[in-house]
Amino acid sequence: MKSYIYVRTISSDKGENYGIAWQARKELHKAVRKVLAASAQVFRNPFADTFSTVDIEDYECAVWLLLRKSQADDRAARLEAVQEMSETHHWHDYQYRIIAQACDPRTLIGLARSKESDLRFFLPPPPLPSLKEDSSIEEELRKLLASLPQTDLDECIQYFTSLALNESSQSLAAQKGGLWCFGGNGLPYAESFGEVPSATVEMFSLEAIVKHSQIPAHCDRIEANGGLQLLQRLYQLHKDCPKVQRNIMRIVGNMALSERLHPALIRSGWVSIMAEALKSHHIMEASHAARTLANLDRETVQEKYQDGVYVLHPQYRASQPIKADVLFIHGLMGAAFKTWRQEDSEKALIENALGDEDRYTTCWPKTWLAKDCPALRIISVEYDTSLSDWRARCPMERKSIAFRSNELLSKLRAAGVGDRPVIWISHSMGGLLVKKMLLEASRQPELSALINNTRGIIFYSVPHHGSRLAEYSVNVRYLLFPSLEVKELSKDCPALKTLQDDFLQFAKEKDFQVLNFVETQPTFIGNMIKLHVVPVESADLGIGDLIPVDVNHLNICKPKKKDAFLYQRTLQFIRETLAKDLKN
Repeated sequence: MKSYIYVRTISSDKGENYGIAWQARKELHKAVRKVLAASAQVFRNPFADTFSTVDIEDYECAVWLLLRKSQADDRAARLEAVQEMSETHHWHDYQYRIIAQACDPRTLIGLARSKESDLRFFLPPPPLPSLKEDSSIEEELRKLLASLPQTDLDECIQYFTSLALNESSQSLAAQKGGLWCFGGNGLPYAESFGEVPSATVEMFSLEAIVKHSQIPAHCDRIEANGGLQLLQRLYQLHKDCPKVQRNIMRIVGNMALSERLHPALIRSGWVSIMAEALKSHHIMEASHAARTLANLDRETVQEKYQDGVYVLHPQYRASQPIKADVLFIHGLMGAAFKTWRQEDSEKALIENALGDEDRYTTCWPKTWLAKDCPALRIISVEYDTSLSDWRARCPMERKSIAFRSNELLSKLRAAGVGDRPVIWISHSMGGLLVKKMLLEASRQPELSALINNTRGIIFYSVPHHGSRLAEYSVNVRYLLFPSLEVKELSKDCPALKTLQDDFLQFAKEKDFQVLNFVETQPTFIGNMIKLHVVPVESADLGIGDLIPVDVNHLNICKPKKKDAFLYQRTLQFIRETLAKDLKN
């Protein structure tokens, strides 16, 4: 083991070096030499050896013993050492720094994934290389993107790459028209067809690199060309821009899927950054960090969490065994976190500002459900959808429900879904994806465990028999060119009818427990349109309870408060359906 001590240079004139400063420096050198000698002795000798030959204080022994224990051959001993380190809060700063400098990567990642760990365990990232005088971050991002393979790419990666390399924000604005989007309280419509926010080159480049990072060979190129340092510079520069940070964390999380890149990720300081982000009160930031660290942690995690698959609970290493999985699948224009927030209200927003998660939460599965059912692993997935081809982030992307279900099924299997009992919870089109995934899994013998372990399904306003949104979209083409996803929601869509018939028969055969909720209020689309998106008759699967709720389509999956009927009935279904599994 090598150790280095860095001190400031001093004058060669001995006359200047015998004051108080010189004496202090001399004592410091003696103390450091003493610590280094002791540490070398501890690391050389077995645990059982006494420390009578080591000139070290008793209270110092614990630090070096834990370090030695964390590198033991026995896995249980290593895990115990990391847990003991994380639960220690009485050390001095320099003792945390000893651990930070001397621990191995496996221990560092374990500490990052331990809830009680002090952030002093983590060294700051190494200094970033200086940018060239004639360069900028924008230019460096464009160079990084241009260095990635440009052939044999799917249309969407080509689109984003071309967008970043060739298009200016002005030309992009000219190409865009009016658009629909789900906002916080409804479906606002752009006031003007020409009003499109300007976007920076960095944002387009990041979105392109996100797509490239889904290809393992491209991750190697990103690392080889200095991408980790460049992304870190951008991350530090845009700490007040969640969208930029989210894309950067997606890229790093994708790179963490490749074990050969783990040393580079650790050397570049990303573990320290993720350890801090994991403690964030912002669910998006913490969940992206949790995904990256889980992909790095090969000591306690066998699963791999691909792009768009987020563990909401447990996000840290947990001593309590996980007995079942609950999966959340959002619908059209939804997201892994915002879809499952508490219903917005002025009072709720005030309580959110006070930080009381029992009274207001931005993601109730992560806070309420995790607290009520701690033995569950709670996963939320995210995928791009659009109501309109104008709104599509990738105009060339035409993904059917069948395509998306196969894509999600592959990602969920990589995350170990199906290895333990499962409950599926879905909103809107997400329910159709769940039905399609289960039907596809039933046709693949290697996925029989997923079917056998599926215990139940909750559908929040799922249009089993079609949605009026699709009918409305077709009738007003001058405003909205419906996307493929919306077209598949029309009542006369043959694929939708086949899916409903096949799944109903299949669910009856497997005796799945089912709970259906449905809205009774219309949803406001901006200030122009009021629409009952999923009528009661369409939300009726044909089995299971069908419960009308006096809310609109957006709020059917957003309880007003923790003791509201919507959440309590959901919790009751989960507990009753998994009663045997949780008991055992």
